[in-house]
Amino acid sequence: MTWLVLAAAIGVEVFATLGLRASDGFRKRGWIAPIVVGYLASFYLLWLTLRLGMPVGVAYGVWTACGVALVAVIARYVFGDPLTVKMLIGIAFIIAGVLVIELAGAVG
Repeated sequence: MTWLVLAAAIGVEVFATLGLRASDGFRKRGWIAPIVVGYLASFYLLWLTLRLGMPVGVAYGVWTACGVALVAVIARYVFGDPLTVKMLIGIAFIIAGVLVIELAGAVG
C-alpha cells in the first residue's frame, strides 16, 4: 500500500510539473488550478507515504528521482525538449543513488 501511495504521489507531481511547462509561464491561465491542485495532492500523498511508515530518505529519494526521470523523458516526447546522452547518464546516476539508499535502508 505504501509504495502504491508513493507511486500516486509521483504521478501527480509529474503531471503538475509538466503542467508548469504547458502553462507557458502561466500565460495559459487554465493550467494554474491543475498545477496548484496537483502539487497539493502530491505533497499530501507524500505525507501519507511517510505516515504509512516509509523512511523519509527513501520516500523523498524515490519521489524526486522518479519525478526527474519521468519529467525529462515525457517532456522529450510531449514538448520536444532535449534529452541528451549526458542527461540520460545523469538520470541513471540519480536512480543508482536512490537504489543505494533503498538497499542500505533495507539492510539497516
